[in-house]
Formats: sequence, C-alpha cells, structure tokens
Amino acid sequence: MGVAALRWDVTPAAALAVSARRFPHRIALIDDAGPITYRTLDDESTALAKALASLGVDATSRVAILCRNHRGFLHAVVATGRIGADHILMNTGLAGAQLTEVLREQRADVLIVDADFAETAAIPGLKVIQAWTPADAARLGTNIPTIAELVANRSNTRLPFRPRVGRSIILTSGTTGTPKGAKRSAPRNPLAAAALLSRIPLRAGSIDLICAPVFHSWGFGALMSAIAMGSTAVLQRQFDPAAALHAIAKYRVDSLFVVPIMLGRILQLPKDELEAADTSTLRAIIACGSAIPAPVVVGSLSRFGPTLYNIYGSTEVSFASIATPKELAAHPTTSGRAPFGTTLAILGDDGRPVPSGTVGRVFVGNSMLFDGYTRAGESKQVIDGLMDTGDLGRLDSTGLLFLAGRADDMAVSGGENVYPQEVERLITELPGVREVAVIGVPDAEFGQRLVAFVVRMDSESDTPTEEFVKTAVKQSLARFSVPREVHFIDALPRNPTGKVVPRLLRQL
Repeated sequence: MGVAALRWDVTPAAALAVSARRFPHRIALIDDAGPITYRTLDDESTALAKALASLGVDATSRVAILCRNHRGFLHAVVATGRIGADHILMNTGLAGAQLTEVLREQRADVLIVDADFAETAAIPGLKVIQAWTPADAARLGTNIPTIAELVANRSNTRLPFRPRVGRSIILTSGTTGTPKGAKRSAPRNPLAAAALLSRIPLRAGSIDLICAPVFHSWGFGALMSAIAMGSTAVLQRQFDPAAALHAIAKYRVDSLFVVPIMLGRILQLPKDELEAADTSTLRAIIACGSAIPAPVVVGSLSRFGPTLYNIYGSTEVSFASIATPKELAAHPTTSGRAPFGTTLAILGDDGRPVPSGTVGRVFVGNSMLFDGYTRAGESKQVIDGLMDTGDLGRLDSTGLLFLAGRADDMAVSGGENVYPQEVERLITELPGVREVAVIGVPDAEFGQRLVAFVVRMDSESDTPTEEFVKTAVKQSLARFSVPREVHFIDALPRNPTGKVVPRLLRQL
C-alpha cells in the first residue's frame, strides 16, 4: 500500500491500487457486465496502461474519455494515471459537431470511446480505442482495438515507476455554448474528502449506486470516493428510474448519488411501484448538479425518510455548501452551509460583503479550486482567495445559503432586478406543475421581460392555465416578477447532468 501511494501520489491510480491491496477479493464495481473485484480491476487497468504505452501514449499525451457509466471509464482514468498522461472527461450529451470541436480544442491524442459515439472515431490523426464491449455491443471497426483486447494481449511495456501526476480536464456544463475545459490537479491533501464527510455520513465498505454521469465532476468524485474507501460502486450505463429503484433493493444500497432530475423521476414512478421497493438500507441520497425543486425535496424526505443531502458546487470550486436532511426539512430551498475547510461569502459588485439576507454574488474559498480553463481568455474572478461562482445568493442570519440564480440570468425589467429562480420556485409549487424554467428575454419597452416554460403533470390537461400562473406570481412577488408570457411544453431541454439549457428554450 505504501509503495502504491508513493508511486502514484494522490490520484485515482493510487486509490485503486491501495484498495486492491487492502481488499483484493471485495467487489469493487458492479455494472451492466456484472461484478468485478478490486484485484481484477486493478490488474486490468495496469494491463491497459501498458498497452497504451506500447501505442506511444506517454506523459505528454492527452487522452479523451467518452464513456457512459461502466468499468471502461475507470479502466481508462486509472490507466492514464499510471502513465502520467492528462485525461479529458468528455460530455456524453454533446452533439457530433460539438464533440469534434471539443476534441480539437483540447488537443486530444487518443480517444477511448463507447460505440454509441461512432461519429467521433473518424477524426483524422486521432488514435481510437473502443471502451464498452460486451457480447451484444456494436464494433466501431475491425481496425479499432477494444479495451478488452488490449488487456488480453498483456503488453510487456514497462511503465514509469513514478510518473508525472497527470491532470483531469473536466468540461463545464455548456448550457450557454460549447463547453470549456476546466483543469484540475490531483488533491494534495485529504480536505476534499473531509469536506464531504463533515456533513454527509458516508462510510467505508458501503454499497453506492452512482446514477450521476461519471464524466461530470459530481459523478466522477462519487466514483473515486467509493474506490478510495473500498466501497462497491454500482453503475448503470444509462439512467432509468425503475432500474435504479430496483438496484437499490437488489444490491441493498447504502448511498445513492444522483443529479436532481433523476431523483424527481424516481419519485414520479407509480405509487405502488415506489411502495413495493425495499429502500430500507438507504442511509444517504446525495444530490448535486442543479437546483432541487422544493416538491422533490419534500417528496424525497416523505418517501425515503431523513436521507436527502443537497450539494451546491461547480466544476470550478468543487463543494461550496451542503444541506442536511434536517435543514432541508425546515427550508426545502436551501443549499445548506459551507462544509469543513470551505469559506462562503456573498459580495456586492464592489467586492465587499453585503448584509445578511441581501442578494449578492456567491464566492467560495477552499483547497479544491480549479487550475483555470483550457480556453484562452477565459477566467474566474478571485477576491482575497475566494473564487466567483457566477451565481447569485444570500446568507440568512444562521449562515444558510439560498441561491437566487445565475448572475448572467438575472433580468433587469423596468429598472428592477428580477431573479428567475425565485419565480421558478413559486411556480413549481403550484398544483399540476411538474417542472418549470423562467428566463429573461429582450423587451423593447422594459429592457427585459420574463418568460416561463411550464411542464404540466398531465400533458393532456389544460391546467394550470397561463392566467392562473400569472395570478399566483402576482399574489406572492412584485409585479415586475410576473412572467409576461407562459408557454406550456412537454419537457424542458436538459443536458446529461440535469441542467436546463436556456439557449435551447430561446429557440422554442
């Protein structure tokens, strides 16, 4: 264990190696191909690293990983770490042209990819390796090797004993355009884990169902936490609410890692199906990636008991705040408090703290801030060691954080600042509403106006009506917060991490 830690530093490669030496016969991961032990997973990852090295991959290389949730993703991450190469975690929700653009911008040398994304395999000069290859999987081509084949060949290429510590490049959500690459170095201390454990009762050796996409910082962090703690990670290539509920009962899951839209879809399953599932082993449901609607918070606490934890953070600042079940029961819309080792501040446009209860810009300080974007000219403002999240929020008198939305989403209507998230929260709680998004659009008279996009519980119903929604907002909020238009649609356009994509709403 000591040699493994010395050799690969604080990286995924070291985490798997240490756990494989502690718990060689324990099941490390269960995916759609079945279970695999820590020893086998570690051995196969080393074999893949040697195969990559024999193909010319070294510490100067950049390896793009475009995989859904399965063992091939972890094979690739660990293998690149054992060579010292950087890895780029590609967003599986990007369209073909966007994928090509990102691969070129990130200067990828190698692409490890599922067959689902065959169009990316044709980029000239890019070495391609197929990741997911069970018996029923399509082949990208006879000239494209698979991870399974490279592992089986057992290359004798020597790996460096103490390679460079490669970087993780994680893409931003891309809700406003092509995703940017955010560079992350390996953590130099245990504060990242301490931040989580200070507010969430995770434990070693547990069974963790990770539904959140592992290419995203949240799913990736959940997977690596499970591996580091010797737990068993349960992965499903594609999220299905009924399958997730079944997995909780089948594997006696302790911790469920989701993005909020996934939790909402589980709660939307038929009542008899929800009640029949044995979820008594669940100790923690941890949601992150976007705001949780208050009805989902209330529904989760009612159905699963005091198990829900809400994490607010971003690719750039990592964990900013965590809300516990007790805090959510009292305040369903809170984002919680700063965890251990983290500082939260609400600053005005002048960079100074605003009074308690006043909306301002959310800044975060911790040991997990990112190293910067890969795109030239892009940066985040830092004031006194605190990084701008790009979000607006307020802290109440007890230190609880309440978000008001993105700073660039704030609309100025008739000279008044309007926060769409406030309006969204109110409309979401109306009867007959499943979900809602509110955005600001240009207006010749007022500068900007709000437009609401509402998904009804019953798509065949004509309630709630536009007038009902407007009246409800008018009764609770200022007149300038009332949407000028209300559109009823079948579903909100979301990316794979559950975030609504405003630019797609503007095209409706």
